[in-house]
Amino acid sequence: MRRTLFSDEHEAFRKVVRVFYEREVVPEYAAWEETGHPSREFWTKAGEVGLLGLQVPEDYGGAGQQSFLYNVILTEEAQRAGLALGGLRVHTDICMPYFLDLADDEQKARWLPRLASGEAVAALAMSEPGAGSDVKSISTRATRDGDHYVVNGAKTFISNGLTADLVILAVKTDPEAGREGLSLLVVEASTPGFERGRPLRKIGLKAQDLAELSFSDMRVPAGNLLGAEGEGFRHLTRNLAQERLSIAVNSQAAAAVAVGRTVDYVKSRKAFGTTVGSFQNTKFELAACATEVEAGQALLDAALVAHEAGELLGDDAAKVKLFCTEMQGRVIDRCLQLHGGYGYILEYPIASAYADARVSRIYAGSSEIMKTIIAKSLGL
Repeated sequence: MRRTLFSDEHEAFRKVVRVFYEREVVPEYAAWEETGHPSREFWTKAGEVGLLGLQVPEDYGGAGQQSFLYNVILTEEAQRAGLALGGLRVHTDICMPYFLDLADDEQKARWLPRLASGEAVAALAMSEPGAGSDVKSISTRATRDGDHYVVNGAKTFISNGLTADLVILAVKTDPEAGREGLSLLVVEASTPGFERGRPLRKIGLKAQDLAELSFSDMRVPAGNLLGAEGEGFRHLTRNLAQERLSIAVNSQAAAAVAVGRTVDYVKSRKAFGTTVGSFQNTKFELAACATEVEAGQALLDAALVAHEAGELLGDDAAKVKLFCTEMQGRVIDRCLQLHGGYGYILEYPIASAYADARVSRIYAGSSEIMKTIIAKSLGL
């Protein structure tokens, strides 16, 4: 079905993004998979083209756009080019709203130009060894000492953790207040006491770094408090709908690309004197996959329309993430099967797509957490 979400301006931006990926990213991507993260040149070049500060006001070096659909195009075109750029989405879709919505004027002047230009890469540090989806159980402590907070604790599973310059850190400023004692601090990675741990080796997403972070008597200026003290839980949950929508966009695009590539493959692959695509099972499998992708696109686009209007509810975002990520897993698995033995060989993009897909059902709230949220919306 024809999509009607995008304007002429969106499509012009899509062309810019497509050319940028083809010229600047595709030739370097294999090297990033070896090193485990994009080069610093990627961030500065992306900033020069205007990809990093889409919603940042022009006064701070951004594009001043209001539409999240520009972010959607970044993700769709990455999947089209065979790229898993989760670190870019962490910067633009997940971290940037915190700076835009919560920073005061002085903080915006300090941070937004660096984030928009690529001088600074952002990360969000919530998960801990003993606290994943349960953010109320965060134990990293920030104790006020004059005009600083003294921070001690550790984080894990931090995307962009190895390369980030600015880290939005979820801390307990009042350990006795439960979720009311949670606050957000922006930490410069150069701060004494900030330590990057080992890079975490993953099944997939080889060009996206994931790391452990630790903090030992780290002194963070009180002026780096993001939002109000004790309001961290509300700040975090307010942005979860867009974070989950961002993941759904990536999963949807990955599934659609997998089907298209598999159709091309089975048309040319020969077996038993004919093409694999001529077998009835192949036709039935791809017809089912194409239908699932179409259903996911309809659900996702409806959510994008709601998000553009500021009306996307948390339980609806949970439904979209649940469906699109689970569908991604089903579709890519079936597409890999149609590749036969070659589907298990990394030379073929379907193999990487299979490995990259698995985490989608875990991060930013697992499928089980999504089901819990949806059930609660049903009054259960």
